Amino acid sequence: MKRFFQIAVIILSATILGIFLIQGKEETGVPKKKTKVGVILNGLCLDGSWGQAHYEGLEICAENLNLEMIYKENVPENEMSILFMDELIDAGCEIIVCDSFGYEEYLLEEAEKNPEIYFLHATGVVEKRNVATYFGRIYQMRYLSGIVAGMQTRTGQIGYVAAFPISEVNRGINAFTQGVRSVNPGAQVYVVWSDTWTGDEETEKATLKLLDAYPKVDVLAMHTDSLKVLDIAEERGIWSIGYNMDNREKYPNTFLTAPVWNWEFFYEQCITDCLQDKFRGKHYWEGVESGIVSLAPLSPNVEEGTEEIVNKEMKRLNSGRYDVFYGPIWDNTGILRVESNTCMSDEAMLKRFDWYVDGVTIYEE
Repeated sequence: MKRFFQIAVIILSATILGIFLIQGKEETGVPKKKTKVGVILNGLCLDGSWGQAHYEGLEICAENLNLEMIYKENVPENEMSILFMDELIDAGCEIIVCDSFGYEEYLLEEAEKNPEIYFLHATGVVEKRNVATYFGRIYQMRYLSGIVAGMQTRTGQIGYVAAFPISEVNRGINAFTQGVRSVNPGAQVYVVWSDTWTGDEETEKATLKLLDAYPKVDVLAMHTDSLKVLDIAEERGIWSIGYNMDNREKYPNTFLTAPVWNWEFFYEQCITDCLQDKFRGKHYWEGVESGIVSLAPLSPNVEEGTEEIVNKEMKRLNSGRYDVFYGPIWDNTGILRVESNTCMSDEAMLKRFDWYVDGVTIYEE
C-alpha cells in the first residue's frame, strides 16, 4: 500500500509538472511544433565574418525557439535569388531571412507574392506589412574602433578597404574617421573600393593597390566580408581593425579590435513576434544599448591608454545623450554639413550619406 501511494504521488507530480511546462510553453507563444526558417546568405555560414555572425545568432534562436533552420549560401544578389527564396517557401519555411542589401528588389517581389510569409531583411530600408528591415548602429562601434586606430598609428596614415559607396558604408567610414581624429587630429584615412562584399581576389587587389599608393599606412580597417584585408595586414606586419567578428586568434600579431554583431538580440525578439502573430513590418535600427552591436575586447597589441578613452566614449554613447554625428561637422571639401548643437537625422544617415568628413581621401586611379 505504501509503495502504491508513492507511485501515485510520483504520477501526480509528473502530471502537475507537465501541465506547468505546457502552460509555460503556451505563455511564451513558442509552438511545440518546429517552425521552419529559411536563410539567404550572400556568403558562407562559417566565413569568420558577416555570414557567420548571422549564422551563430540564428542558431542560438533555433535552440531557444524550436526552429528548423535551412541555409542557402553564396546566393547571388540578383534575380536568381528569387529561385532560392521559392525553394525555401516550397520547403515549408514560414519565415525568410535575407542578409544583404542587394536582395531588396527581389525580396519585395517575393513578399508581395507570399503575404502569409514573414520576410526579415538585414540592411534593407523598405518595410511592408510582412517585411521587417533591420540593422544596428554599428557606426557607433566604428567610431570607437577609429579611436583605437588613431591612438595606434605612428605615421598618421590609415587605410580603409570598403565594398561600395552606399550610405551604410559611407556612414561607417565617416564614423571611423571621426573617432580617429578625435584623438589624432592630423591623421588621414585613405579609402579604396573593392566593389565586392565577399570576393577575396577583388579585396586582395584593392588592399594591395591602397598600400602601393600610400606606403606609410600602418593601420588597416575594413568594411568587407572578405578577410583578405586582415590576411595582408598580418603578412606585412600592419595593425588591423576587423569587422563582424572577433578574429584575434587568427591574426595574433596585428589584430587590434573590431566592431562586431550579436544578432541573437534582434532575431530572438523578432522571430518570437512572428510566432506570436505580433509581427510588425517596420524598420529597426538598434543602438549599443540593445546589445546588437559591440566592440570586440581590445587585444594586447593596443597602445597603452587607449582602453580608458574607449570606455569613456562607450559610456557617452550608452547614455543616449550623445551620438557620433553631432555638429559641427565639415566634409572633406570644407563645407559645413552638420551645424553646431545639432545631430544628423536617422533618415539622412540611413539614406542620404553621400559625402565624407574632413580627413577622408578616396583613392582614385
